[in-house]
Amino acid sequence: MSDRSKDKITTSQAVVIIINYILATGILTLPRASVEKVKTPDVWISVFLGGIVAMIAGVIIVKLSQQYSDKTFYQYTQDIVGQWLGWLISSCVIVYFFTISAFEVRIMAEVTSLFLLEGTPTWAIILPFLWVGLYLISSGINSIARLFEIIFPITFVIFLLVAFLSIGIFEIDNLRPVLGLGLVPMLKGVKTATLAFLGPEIMLLLVAFMYPSDKSKAIKVVLVGITVPLLFYVITVVMVIGALSIDGVVTRTWPTIELMRSFEIPGLIFERFESFLLVIWIMQIFATFTITYYAAALGLAQLFNKTIHPFLYGLLPVIYIIAMTPKNINELFKFGDKIGNVALILFGVIPITLLLISKLRGHKS
Repeated sequence: MSDRSKDKITTSQAVVIIINYILATGILTLPRASVEKVKTPDVWISVFLGGIVAMIAGVIIVKLSQQYSDKTFYQYTQDIVGQWLGWLISSCVIVYFFTISAFEVRIMAEVTSLFLLEGTPTWAIILPFLWVGLYLISSGINSIARLFEIIFPITFVIFLLVAFLSIGIFEIDNLRPVLGLGLVPMLKGVKTATLAFLGPEIMLLLVAFMYPSDKSKAIKVVLVGITVPLLFYVITVVMVIGALSIDGVVTRTWPTIELMRSFEIPGLIFERFESFLLVIWIMQIFATFTITYYAAALGLAQLFNKTIHPFLYGLLPVIYIIAMTPKNINELFKFGDKIGNVALILFGVIPITLLLISKLRGHKS
């Protein structure tokens, strides 16, 4: 395993890791996925509530990890429920992490081949992405955090620029009436919105990597780390529905990109504004891919008590095979829904159960 004494991250780096983890496919898919469920303009309320649910889950995860602040989830689970059950739970979490990695890579390849590199084979897009990710994470969590600190400000500036440019085609009437059909339709979208906030689960590992003086700030880390994507998502959903309307959003696979393509500013040399969005979005996908890839490899290294590097190389073909398995975009979206449902159990039920068992047994490192 990596030398933990050197591979530490600060509070701000932990925040940036969570933000970059969460801000992945959601920017492109959340408007359509949530509108399909809600079918009213109240999607932004569903997204807001989904963020609150994610915050509650994140706080529970942090409380659990703070009980064993020098160990990762893979290590302290065996302390709480015994070696065999702990091994089984950890294995499920590892499978989840590298499956998320594969899903993100395939989504990236689909959108890139559709909008940027038309006609390019999927494998030719995925393989360079995988190798660059491997190069980054072979240096440990600190290198990942430092890259994320570069990615986030770029994302923030370009996102605000694109949102500002889309104001010209924004129609406030597309968001009315608020709660016109009552609370029930809006509540139907909360689960879908919550799945867009998958990311706080990385705190199961990050607390162990934080400097000792920063571990007490872990709850603040998870709250800030979810609040920023929450603002991004609410702005995205409001702008997309305001510009394209509910009916327009449902009929488009990638409504956020369609929004970027639907406005023009006369006199500007640069016209393809969706390229801006795709640049930051590919960086965000890379962020999510690398941190989940690292989390899976770290888990295998700690379960087998070996160094991480053999597992980094071993997981690469596994991630590639899983990424290439869905035959088309519809299968890919169904695959993503299944991952989300598994995540609700893994990180909604298991952490609070482990926390209760830990409290009852009086465990603490």
